[in-house]
Amino acid sequence: MIKLRTMGVTQQAKESATCIGDLRITPLGKFLRRYRIDELPQFLNVLRGEMSLIGPRPEQPSLVEEYRVRLAHYDERHWVRPGITGWAQVMYGYAADVEETAIKLQYDREYVREFSLFLDAKIVALTFHTLFLGRGVR
Repeated sequence: MIKLRTMGVTQQAKESATCIGDLRITPLGKFLRRYRIDELPQFLNVLRGEMSLIGPRPEQPSLVEEYRVRLAHYDERHWVRPGITGWAQVMYGYAADVEETAIKLQYDREYVREFSLFLDAKIVALTFHTLFLGRGVR
C-alpha cells in the first residue's frame, strides 16, 4: 500500500496502531492526515488492481497475525479486496487496540455480507462528509 509518510521513526520493538495524541505523527503529518491527503497515493494501488476504492482497510501484517489469533472471524474481512475507504472507517474510524478492532471487525463483516452498490454509494457519501469536516483523525 502506497502512502505518504506522516509519522516519524521510533525505537518501538513492534508495529502498533495509531492512538489519539500519538507522538510519532509529524506536524506536516497532522495536516496531511486531517484532510486525508496521505491516502491519495493509494489510488495507484487501485489502478494496479491491488486495492479497491471501497473495502476493509488493510492492516499492518504483524497486527493482522495478532488479530487472527485474538478475534474470531477476522479473516472474513479479507474475502473482498481492501479499500481506501470502507464501512468500518466511516462508521467507527481508527482503532487503537484489539477491543476497538473487534468493533470495526463487525462493520467489516457486515460490509462483506451486505456487499452492494447501494452500500458503496452510502460509504462514498459518508467519506466525503468526513473529508470536508476533517473529523476522526489520529
